[in-house]
Amino acid sequence: MPARALTRRLAAGITAPMVIYKIFRAPEAEAFDRDKTSRGAPVDLSDGYIHFSTRAQLEQTLAKHFAQETGLVLLALEADGLGPELKWEPSRGGQLFPHLYRPLEIADVLWSAPIEDGPGGHVLPARAGTDAGGDAAQTSASARNGESG
Repeated sequence: MPARALTRRLAAGITAPMVIYKIFRAPEAEAFDRDKTSRGAPVDLSDGYIHFSTRAQLEQTLAKHFAQETGLVLLALEADGLGPELKWEPSRGGQLFPHLYRPLEIADVLWSAPIEDGPGGHVLPARAGTDAGGDAAQTSASARNGESG
């Protein structure tokens, strides 16, 4: 995490570790469970690093890259535990996104859970809203539909 972001988190009284997220399609998640390691999805292999999102970035990532997909799995990881190979780099709209420049290991994962397919779109696991720095565990589609999470 950049020192600037860490300073802002500490100034805001956030001392818990930051959790970041990886979205896998079912076959990718199955291979990861079987092999205990992964270099990521095809886009990760192409880009040379594994893409992650913060909790605040998850809905937009789902909408942009997984809108019509079902059977998705959400992995939660502690950013600080990934070591110096985790880089925060500008991407969509200049936002800093976490990118991992090494294989993902099963031991890196705090927890994983399916992303449900709701009538208004993807529904994140409730647990995603309880992680450090997380917000309500509802998708933007659910929010637009007036549903609560």
